[in-house]
Amino acid sequence: MQFGIFTVGDVTPDPTTNHEPTENERILATVEIAKKVEEVGLDVFATGEHHNPPFVPSSPTTLLGYIAAITERIVLSTSTTLITTNDPVKIAEDFSVLQHLSNGRTDVMLGRGNTGPVYPWFGQDIREAIPLTVEHYGLLRRLWREEVVDWEGKFRGPLQGFTLAPRPLDGLPPFVWHGSIRTPEVAELAAFHGDGFFANHIFWPASHTARMVELYRSRFEHYGHGPPSQAIVGLGGQVFMRPKSQDAVNEFRPYFDNAPVYGHGPSLEDFTTLTPLTVGSPAQVIERTLGFREYAGDYQRQLFLIDHAGLPLKTVLEQLDILGEDVVPVLRKEFAVGRPADVPAAPTHQSRLQALELEDTGPPDEAQDT
Repeated sequence: MQFGIFTVGDVTPDPTTNHEPTENERILATVEIAKKVEEVGLDVFATGEHHNPPFVPSSPTTLLGYIAAITERIVLSTSTTLITTNDPVKIAEDFSVLQHLSNGRTDVMLGRGNTGPVYPWFGQDIREAIPLTVEHYGLLRRLWREEVVDWEGKFRGPLQGFTLAPRPLDGLPPFVWHGSIRTPEVAELAAFHGDGFFANHIFWPASHTARMVELYRSRFEHYGHGPPSQAIVGLGGQVFMRPKSQDAVNEFRPYFDNAPVYGHGPSLEDFTTLTPLTVGSPAQVIERTLGFREYAGDYQRQLFLIDHAGLPLKTVLEQLDILGEDVVPVLRKEFAVGRPADVPAAPTHQSRLQALELEDTGPPDEAQDT
């Protein structure tokens, strides 16, 4: 099972000091966070994509390409890449280059985004969000898998004799996750293609996430990719920790109360009761996170959001130390207990390449073995 961090890249004033980082400070802080993810032994760093203030990650592959050069082990992903408003040709090119730069330490999470105005900024209509998602992804798959593509659709100009350059590393496209908070059509699309499904899981109650994951698993089986237990599931989560739980609550409360997304709404206590947000001790985070398996089943990737709402870099790095030292080692051990043998591990470039090579060689010739 993979554990990691995802960031939304918000530039938010620290409510305890009123310091608002510059865009430059926030971008460089994100790089430091990614380096720390590798240092403390986590597996994945993922960045969102936004094209409006107060966010800075408008070019995720640029950021991830830089991080690829200064890390050696972690998987570099997005959370999410906007399949609706990005040109599929550009997505295919950017992630093929990132694959080569990172030596395969690349996958991609596709989604529709949650900022309505971004659609006209890129010449699209939000009312066409689902058709855009389906058409763009269909083209993206072909670009990564076919040497020469002839294509015509509704939302972009046709392609005639187009060849992607560079081709995916080892001829193997990046593994695709489809990320969603509330859209069943996204779970359906992931299931149809046998891709991964990432339930954002940070704003809605567990019952909602359970329904989305169950839909994806059942449709994964319906489309002939295997039993529901073999579907590839990822979950988001939000945590803030200190050795003493009340210290965590007291320290995090002003950040929660003033956060641009959920501030000035439900109380911290109500939000932690109704959603997966966990504010407390490492033991509480472990217990809560292990509970995700009760309604999502055995899954493959757990990403935490820890750097939002104006938290200073020093605090975020401290959170990563706690995750790496006190939380994730226990989660790895406990999630392995009782995990059925047929539940697949999180896909990586190397594991998928080995599976393809095994398919190509086929089973041993029984006649030669006798």
